Amino acid sequence: MAKRVMVVDDSRMICMQMKNLLQGTDYEVAAYCRDGEEAVAQYGEVAPDLVTMDIIMPGMDGLEAAQAILEDYPDAKILMVSSLAYDDTFKEAEQIGAKGFIDKPFVKEKLLEAFQDALQDA
Repeated sequence: MAKRVMVVDDSRMICMQMKNLLQGTDYEVAAYCRDGEEAVAQYGEVAPDLVTMDIIMPGMDGLEAAQAILEDYPDAKILMVSSLAYDDTFKEAEQIGAKGFIDKPFVKEKLLEAFQDALQDA
C-alpha cells in the first residue's frame, strides 16, 4: 500500500511535479494544500504518512503551519521544502520537529531518500 503524502505549496506546478516524480514509487500524493492554514485544517482529515511543507507561502508560512500541526499531531512527519533556506531556517525547523529538508528543484533520488529518512522512525 502506498504511503500518503500531503503536498503543501502555493505553486500548483510543485504539486504536479511531485505527482510525476512519485509515479511508480511507494508514495502517492493524497492531498494538495495551497497554504499553511489549509494544511492545518486538513491534516487530521487526510491523515498523511508524510507532509512536504513549503516554507515561504502567503498567510501562514510553512514553519508556522508545521508547528501548528505538530502541536496537535506530535507524530506527524514533516519535510520542509524551499529553494531559499538559510542555516537559521534549518535550525528553527529542526527545533519545531521537522524531519528534514528538501531543496527545490526536486531530484527524484534525493526526494525518495528524504522521504525514507523521515519515515524511518515511524
